[in-house]
Amino acid sequence: MTRYTARPIDAAALKELRTTDDAGMPCAPYDATGDDAGSPLRCCLRPIREGERIALVSYAPLRRWAASAGARPGAYDEQGPVFIHADDCGGPTDGDPDRYPFDRPGALRTVRRYDGRGRITGGRLLELPAEPTTAFDAAFDEAFGDPDVALVHVRAVEYGCLHFEVRRPPAP
Repeated sequence: MTRYTARPIDAAALKELRTTDDAGMPCAPYDATGDDAGSPLRCCLRPIREGERIALVSYAPLRRWAASAGARPGAYDEQGPVFIHADDCGGPTDGDPDRYPFDRPGALRTVRRYDGRGRITGGRLLELPAEPTTAFDAAFDEAFGDPDVALVHVRAVEYGCLHFEVRRPPAP
């Protein structure tokens, strides 16, 4: 069982992104091809299946978190490409509670830490081993061991795009 919650893009943000993305561009849905299959969907945290109606949109995850948290990330506010379903998909439904999304052994991920102001406070490179859940849990334990860390972004090294977000768990 995973010790932390991988967060998809929230429903309100998805509704906006399906009209206009965070770069101000209109959403341009299309039917996924074999080239898209297997790429990560950030709305439901699973791979794309050929034939699904999807869109590639620009998403600014830190900006959206900062707006709800009253933070001001300044220059740390960035946006990047993410795939989403073109229509409401209901969010994650077929995930495995014993695994984190997009946890292919051998994949390279960055675990980037942000404080409550929305500033980067560090991070680490993570090559996913044969048992990626344990490695993710250890990386999140390390990140949240710093009391200033409010959230982390897990990103693909190859493209730099966000895979998912993990927020500091509530105190027991």
